[in-house]
Amino acid sequence: MSAVVALRVPLDQDLSAFLDLLRELRIAHRVAESLGEQALWVPDEQVAERVRELYGRHPQGDPNLQRVAPGVPNGRPRLSQQARRSPLTLAVLALTLLVAVLTWGGTDYELMRWLSFVDFHIEGQYIYFSPFAAMVDSGQWWRLLTPMLLHFGVLHLAMNSLWYWELGRRIEARQGALMLLGLTLCFGLAANVAQYLYAGPALFGGLSGVLYGLLGHCWLFQWLAPNAAYRLPRGVLVSMLVWLLVCMTGIFELLQFGAIANAAHVGGLLAGCLTGLLGGLLARRFAQR
Repeated sequence: MSAVVALRVPLDQDLSAFLDLLRELRIAHRVAESLGEQALWVPDEQVAERVRELYGRHPQGDPNLQRVAPGVPNGRPRLSQQARRSPLTLAVLALTLLVAVLTWGGTDYELMRWLSFVDFHIEGQYIYFSPFAAMVDSGQWWRLLTPMLLHFGVLHLAMNSLWYWELGRRIEARQGALMLLGLTLCFGLAANVAQYLYAGPALFGGLSGVLYGLLGHCWLFQWLAPNAAYRLPRGVLVSMLVWLLVCMTGIFELLQFGAIANAAHVGGLLAGCLTGLLGGLLARRFAQR
């Protein structure tokens, strides 16, 4: 294969933002002056077609792509800068941490019973759950969402918090805080309902279902409307899907590490794929106008 010219633009046209997008998407390219124009060269015609499509939709590059800041290694913003740009992501993590502290990492059952999907009480070594109808009759609708704030142990909290920080701030940067809030609530609802319908009354919780929703959203949105914010590091999607499959084998229950809310993970992932599909199609349509 030989290099081909994907684009020819006037010499006075600034391509820097579009080239930043190509670099973020790791598309090999080079720009050279040719016949009084800028020629954008790529490895082959297949890549050229993709570049032309991207240029048709994003001639000014991705407005949400963070530019290289002087003095910041590899152009990555400092943690404090990322925090200022992600107030909703931080707020969700702070609320999750507060609940973890108040419930003593999932050991204070008197408080946890107010945040679980359905109410429960403990007698001796047995736990008794109230029927779903009791929650409906009493108007305790917050229970549909609050299990996502419950975590059982430091490791559970730490892993979920790190992934929410990684995925949540991407969505907040690309689509805004209100969209992230809406998606978080949507995925939390889908995950909790799916787990209850599949396994029945049980004490479950965590942000995992929401995380799989955010993953599915970024995955399909990026596939349909490529953008720098939703381009996940290589292996992230595969590793999380493999982890989901491993959990579904029941190996952790067999080793007595505790039950895994697999239905919540699947429910969140399916909801995220749906929103990513719809969002990506809309973004693609608007970009083509």
